[in-house]
Amino acid sequence: MAIRLYNLRGVPDDEAEEMRQLLQETDIDFYETPPGNWGISAPAFWLRDEAELERAKRLIDSYQAQRAASAQEQRRRLQQEGRQQTIFDAFKNEPLKMIIYVLAALVVLYLSTKPFIDMN
Repeated sequence: MAIRLYNLRGVPDDEAEEMRQLLQETDIDFYETPPGNWGISAPAFWLRDEAELERAKRLIDSYQAQRAASAQEQRRRLQQEGRQQTIFDAFKNEPLKMIIYVLAALVVLYLSTKPFIDMN
């Protein structure tokens, strides 16, 4: 029986690719389910053999700890260099996402204050 090893929803492409390589290099028998056309299915890595579960989990835990440490080091280095990402950098990198966030915040603000404005 197949066992879900790792949920890929929200996982960056580079991380998923590195995990694929790690599992292949360590000869862990797995397969991957894609997110589907509408993103409603469960993208994940699945193990074919339950006996490999503990070893695979240890590998993934080790990989994630290493990735987190390198991300923290990179963030620390950027802070020391004074190149920390600002909201303007985020807007420049992903303008549509930032516009949606701002619009969502404005809608929430409007809906929260409208009852008090209409009291008169």
